[in-house]
Amino acid sequence: MAYDEDLADRIRELVASERGVDEKRMFGGLAFLINGNMAVAASGRGGLLVRVPRADTAKLTRSEHVEPMVMSGREMRGWLHVAPDGVATKRQLQTWVRRGVDYAKSLPPK
Repeated sequence: MAYDEDLADRIRELVASERGVDEKRMFGGLAFLINGNMAVAASGRGGLLVRVPRADTAKLTRSEHVEPMVMSGREMRGWLHVAPDGVATKRQLQTWVRRGVDYAKSLPPK
């Protein structure tokens, strides 16, 4: 499944004012990086991938429409998958994008 182009456009709009933003095709989706660190991505399986502090993973997966990101059968702590219903509105998407961007900005540039 290809990533949702509309979702990618909505993410672009939200990160447009950030410095150091790059886009890169990754994981079958379109990732948005801040200073070389992935912040969020329009997922190839639908919805949004969000990078968060590892320690916050368990707490955030209790949110509706959120689950840990799983790659090759392994849970990736520090990464979340938000289902399409969890990013349907601008407010929902903005909350998750801000979380991913803020975390990426806290990391050393690559």
